[in-house]
Amino acid sequence: MAKWTDKDERQYEHVKESVLDQGKSEDTAKEVAARTVNKHRREEGRTPNKTTQGTGNPNTPLEDRTTRELHNIASDLKIDGRSKLKKMELVEAIRSKRA
Repeated sequence: MAKWTDKDERQYEHVKESVLDQGKSEDTAKEVAARTVNKHRREEGRTPNKTTQGTGNPNTPLEDRTTRELHNIASDLKIDGRSKLKKMELVEAIRSKRA
C-alpha cells in the first residue's frame, strides 16, 4: 500500500480540522478526511480505482440506491436468482426477505 505524501498528510489534517469545526465527531472527521485524500489520490492515478462492494447509505430508501448496491444487499441476504432481477424486483425481494 502506497504511503501518503506530506501534501496528503497536510490535506488530511486540514479537512479533519474543517469537519471538527463544523461540530462533527472526531471519528467522522477522520473518515471524511481520509476519504477526501484517497479520492484525490485516485483521481491523480496514484492509487487503484477499485469499485467498492458497498450497500449504500442505510438512511437512503431502497428505491434511491443503485442496482449494484441493491445486488450487494441481496447477496448479503442470500437471495436466490438475484443476478436476473431488475431494480424494483430487487427492492421487493429485499423487503420480503427482511420482513
